[in-house]
Amino acid sequence: MTAPMLPPLPPQPRGAPWPTRGWPEGGLEARGGRAAVEAAVAALFAAGTADEIGATSALLIVQGGRLVLERYAAGRGPEATCHSWSMAKSITHALVGFGVGEGRLALGRPPPVPEWTDRGDPRGEIALGHLMHMSSGLDFVEDYVRGHVSDVIEMLFGSGRPDVAGYAAAKRLIHDPGVHLAYASGTTNIVARALGLAIGATGPAFEAFMRERLFDPLGVESAIPKFDAAGTFIGSSYCFMTPRDFARFGLLYLRDGIWDGRRLLPEGWVDHGRTPTWRQPGAPEGRYGAHWWLDFFGTGTFSANGYDGQYVILRPDRDLIVVRNGLNPLAAAPALEGRLKALVGLFD
Repeated sequence: MTAPMLPPLPPQPRGAPWPTRGWPEGGLEARGGRAAVEAAVAALFAAGTADEIGATSALLIVQGGRLVLERYAAGRGPEATCHSWSMAKSITHALVGFGVGEGRLALGRPPPVPEWTDRGDPRGEIALGHLMHMSSGLDFVEDYVRGHVSDVIEMLFGSGRPDVAGYAAAKRLIHDPGVHLAYASGTTNIVARALGLAIGATGPAFEAFMRERLFDPLGVESAIPKFDAAGTFIGSSYCFMTPRDFARFGLLYLRDGIWDGRRLLPEGWVDHGRTPTWRQPGAPEGRYGAHWWLDFFGTGTFSANGYDGQYVILRPDRDLIVVRNGLNPLAAAPALEGRLKALVGLFD
């Protein structure tokens, strides 16, 4: 796998223990010092800000591999699990890395999708790489406003709920694969099922694969992945974890897929996630990689973003992770993102 020209990823600092059993704590280094960062964090929890930026339930900062700041809303704490929503897509990226690394899947080849096997079906030309970069060309409406036409709502809560991948895979092709970026949760569920078919695991067996290959080596004990009735991991949306465990997952990517001296993800796989997808002129989506968002919180950052304001933000040049969980209405998303970008900017 050829690595693109991307900002380098920092190694674990000498003397910083890996947080497999517990997070080491450390001092915070930022412009304006701890006081400036604590003020920015306090503003995210301040009473009366729910209408502007939503309600923050957890905020966690890791710098240099050490936990340097952690805050929770009243009634919550480090043991409370939080919704991933679409942060699960980035977890799915990691899982696919295992399949690619073992040769069970290949980015340049079509993955196993039963609905696309008929001779002459143009969807049979969709490669795994197209799906990973949200460029399959399938017709899928990603809209979160009830009452609007929305494939994602129908898939997760309506007729598609028993078989999320089957619902998405039944969609027609409206663009040639690889020429049209269109963020679609259905795409990820097709990928999750394809991985399950490739490794011969669904339901509990797939969950055991997740734990053995990803969660257990990181010391992630809180993960609660959800599956549909067909046994497919709903990789678009459902993997509950504590903020500390979301940070562990983020640290794996900030460390280029290496954990405590052991390479977990294939070499180059993290760079695959942060390699930009080609965007057609006028594309409404932001800068996107392969199941990771790019430059959302400053140049060189990459992040796992989820509905309602869930974020794992990685800033390689400052060896920084920011995890935010909470609830925020869609109208408040720009304001919340602006606050978080300012918080990350304090570490310039």
